Amino acid sequence: MSRRSQLIVGWLLALAVIAGFARLGVWQLQRAVEKQAMLDQAARVLASRQPLGLDAAADSHSRDGYQWARGSGEFAVGPQWLLDNQQREGRVGVQAYRIFRPDHGMPLLVDLGWLPLPGDRTMPSVELPAGHLTIEGLLSPPPSGGIALGAGMAEQAEGWLMLRVDLAAISDAAGTPLAPRVLRLDPASPLGYERDLALLPNTLPPAKHRGYALQWFGLALAVLATALILTFRTPRRRRRLPNMDTTDE
Repeated sequence: MSRRSQLIVGWLLALAVIAGFARLGVWQLQRAVEKQAMLDQAARVLASRQPLGLDAAADSHSRDGYQWARGSGEFAVGPQWLLDNQQREGRVGVQAYRIFRPDHGMPLLVDLGWLPLPGDRTMPSVELPAGHLTIEGLLSPPPSGGIALGAGMAEQAEGWLMLRVDLAAISDAAGTPLAPRVLRLDPASPLGYERDLALLPNTLPPAKHRGYALQWFGLALAVLATALILTFRTPRRRRRLPNMDTTDE
């Protein structure tokens, strides 16, 4: 293969790699912008805490947004829902959920807080709050489940253990349609367990996404620099050996 052909093939490969790295960098920047906008919106809601009714959980126009809500109703008798692999202050545990039936609006999933797991991974029992109650908290999209691989939940003795919060699957298992947002119970409420309203407890913050974007762009530049060096480097010429006359005199 001639040097010209080698350069063409090399540059095609280099440009493909550079485009791939650049695309990953742009994606990371987009995720940083999306998460920062989410944090800013939630901060405004938490600063004002002007409550809407719990029927706002079913508003399709706000399903990806955050709102403060308050309402009355009862927790449904039925299974508990535990989200696995949730860390809090370096400890491993589960996030506890139960279904709430408000006086007005669709049933919705309520985040009651975090519970630790023992070494044998015995699932905790989530108490069912009894009676007609008034609850309030932050309406938010269900926590991100990442890449959906395999079954998202498995039935346990007292309910379901989930790898991700799949509201459609939970609705099917519970036999009732659920609102597209969950209520993260106010930490000041006496109900439930340890909790806060941090939005990114188990996912990357915007700063991490920006850092990863710089790494991808840096790799793209490194490939470009390598391709330029190989292109303009002077080819090493094969050294010719002197003729040796071995004819006998």
